[in-house]
Amino acid sequence: MEKTDEMTTNEHLVSEARDGNTASLDQLMNRFKPLVKAKAKDYYLTGGDLEDLIQEGMIGLYKAVLDFDRAKNVKFATFAALCVARQIQTAIKAASRQKHMPLNSSELLEDNIPNTSNNPENLLLDLEAYRDMGDFINENLSPMELDVLTLYLDNKSHMQIAEQLGKNMKTVDNALQRIRRKINSRVAH
Repeated sequence: MEKTDEMTTNEHLVSEARDGNTASLDQLMNRFKPLVKAKAKDYYLTGGDLEDLIQEGMIGLYKAVLDFDRAKNVKFATFAALCVARQIQTAIKAASRQKHMPLNSSELLEDNIPNTSNNPENLLLDLEAYRDMGDFINENLSPMELDVLTLYLDNKSHMQIAEQLGKNMKTVDNALQRIRRKINSRVAH
């Protein structure tokens, strides 16, 4: 890193960025982008590429800026590296769960896709419909909604989902309602 006087330390830049100084935020993001790229190269994302992992890492870096607590006597660089790695790992786990979502979410979707005979052509069409619904879900739900849906499909209660995600039950309920509306709007087309 460059000169580390009080005006350019990472911790000082974090403080300024949190106070709304976009130049400080930009400086931090640029300063740590090589770290994000290096971390991203250590992972593989099914159905994605290195740029997707870098983007996730940059989200982790931004979260690090928001969550950094100077009082814990940890350097920002250490905290940022941890946040970047965790965000990338979370994205990979979510992608691997979503890969199987069309099959795992059949209970939620069964009313929305016609049940045909055992005719191979119809079975193939049904499989394609499940895949299309899975693609729609992956493209139209927010990351939090995807997490809520995944836990819901794992038969977790509203309370269990809220506890696991660190959200309140009203937030979880609202997310489930949005998910239902989005899926129903897809089916209506």
